[in-house]
Amino acid sequence: MTGERTPDSDAEGIEEADTSDSSFGQDDESRGFPWKRIVQALISLAIVAGIFLGVMPLIADYGDVFDTIRAMTSMEIGSLVAFGVWNLITYWFVLTAALPGLRLREAAVVNQASTAVSNTLPGGGVIGVGVSIAMLTSWGFTIGSIGRSAVVTGIWNNFVKLGMPVLALALLALDGELTPARVTAAAIGIIVLISAVVLFGLLLRSDRLARAIGRGVGHVVNWGRKLLRKEPMEGWGERSSDFRTDTIGLLRHRWLWLTVATLLSHISLYLVLLVAIRHVGVSQEELSWIAVLAAFAFVRLISALPLTPGGVGVVELGYAAVLTIGLDDITSAQVVAAILVFRAVTYLLPIPLGLISYVIWRLNKSWKMSEEQRAELAGDAYQYESEPDTSATAGGT
Repeated sequence: MTGERTPDSDAEGIEEADTSDSSFGQDDESRGFPWKRIVQALISLAIVAGIFLGVMPLIADYGDVFDTIRAMTSMEIGSLVAFGVWNLITYWFVLTAALPGLRLREAAVVNQASTAVSNTLPGGGVIGVGVSIAMLTSWGFTIGSIGRSAVVTGIWNNFVKLGMPVLALALLALDGELTPARVTAAAIGIIVLISAVVLFGLLLRSDRLARAIGRGVGHVVNWGRKLLRKEPMEGWGERSSDFRTDTIGLLRHRWLWLTVATLLSHISLYLVLLVAIRHVGVSQEELSWIAVLAAFAFVRLISALPLTPGGVGVVELGYAAVLTIGLDDITSAQVVAAILVFRAVTYLLPIPLGLISYVIWRLNKSWKMSEEQRAELAGDAYQYESEPDTSATAGGT
């Protein structure tokens, strides 16, 4: 590979885990009825029904809500859809930044297909990861590079998610809208954010610590594999060291691009919500952009809980509960209408696009490459020169 050290040990270890885990899932399904998935689906359905039929009517009258939606003009709806499409596009930039060699059109297809799965199936997040892996490996990406991309984008997304409540708190303080609950939530966010940054920094700073963390993770994983009567996987310290080296190389070349793209993606999603609120008639005096940003920041943290596919119901309730505080009934109905339109654009829009993307992947063979060809596209994005770390040898594998 040109300009890239191939993490073969990473790829082989992850491939082994992926193959064995998928076969385990298939064996479990073949032994009988898929009770687990049915139970997950029923629980998700109960949560969604309870929220939309039991809780949301207490916040706003559905009659007023749908009257507000029907009153929206075609230009307002069209502009919201345009913002929604732009929001989807911004995450393609994140993926191309974190996975060298990935072209924008490929990022579009893999992102939309996996998002559609995540938004429609119980436990869809895990299945969506499987769809992404299937697509990317068919295009010549190694399991190691895919895993590294997923970890880096996850870390950067969580840094932004944890940092946004802090920014919102500062803006609320300047605007004189602080409350004890908001201060507490922001303080928790600050503590978690600092802890995450420190841990990530230590992992990248010390090869010895990276190996130690890898061995610790390996102990936990092998304990779980033992419960499933599977053979333990060795070499976790070495794989963690290789991951660290490649990640440093990636971040040295791409950290600015990755940071800008991640911020752009989150800000674009916030703007979809803000535009929806303004389009239904809620003014800056009734609900300021800072208050909307604060609600957006805190609900983004809640959305990480995998209670329902795509957080449906949970996210809507979170926004409605926070944004309607102190508003009259009519304005509350307008806000709930904006939330439903916002979620329709950001939650439903990726589903048909994901189906189209899946068909493109199945029919289009021209994007398939060997790992060597894909590495040529990646260039020197993983290249990292450093002095030998004698402490790493002392730490062992």
